[in-house]
Amino acid sequence: MSFLAARRRHPAAIFVVLLLALVFTGGAYAALAPKDAEAAPTAAADDVVKGKQLFQANCASCHGTAATGSKAGPSLVGVGAAAVDFQVGTGRMPMTQPGVQAPRGKPQMTPEQTRQLSAYVASLGTGPAVPNAENYNGQGDVAKGGELFRVNCAMCHNFVGSGGALTRGKYAPKLDDVSGKHIYEAMLTGPQSMPVFNDTNLTPSDKNDIISYLQYMEGEANTGGHNLGNLGPVTEGMFAWTIGIGLMIGAAVWLGRKAA
Repeated sequence: MSFLAARRRHPAAIFVVLLLALVFTGGAYAALAPKDAEAAPTAAADDVVKGKQLFQANCASCHGTAATGSKAGPSLVGVGAAAVDFQVGTGRMPMTQPGVQAPRGKPQMTPEQTRQLSAYVASLGTGPAVPNAENYNGQGDVAKGGELFRVNCAMCHNFVGSGGALTRGKYAPKLDDVSGKHIYEAMLTGPQSMPVFNDTNLTPSDKNDIISYLQYMEGEANTGGHNLGNLGPVTEGMFAWTIGIGLMIGAAVWLGRKAA
């Protein structure tokens, strides 16, 4: 005991104790850690590598080899995985031809390739991540979602998401047959002319309420007859003038000739 007591006052004693503690902790972790503890980081790193290859082959011509942008496309540094998942998952990117706005189309990449490309862009800078399924399950408050949609979205997308024209050839697209995931990502990232609705503007619960409202309206039967595109009084008035007034004029002419 006197030997240990004498050695513990040695200047190197503290370093020896720390070294033994680190060796013990590392050995315990190696022995007790789950077998797949390193699987997730490895898979994520592999996605980044493959995503970079996809980017160089499909996106670099517009966004630059380092994704810092060019005259043909904006920088992708810091846009996050959610922006890539939306643009590629809805078939808007890669663009087939230049235009004022990328239209929705058939996705050109598989879900796996989309995930890999998203992982690569996410590695370039901090940005919104792909949301979890519980955030867009469509089980929110439909009434509240309708109110939020009318306040924040209806001026561009129409009151039931039928879309509408914007300036300089741009437009707010229709929201029918769009997955809840992509609607959530659009609100989170603000694609095209759309503003960003982050969690301060609209909470995750608010976003799910809006998704619930849109999904409810998409499945709701139109009890008033033909919906005329759900574009409101413009199409209804035009229908009344062109069809209704036309029939009335035709009837008046027919009755006048019959009387003569």
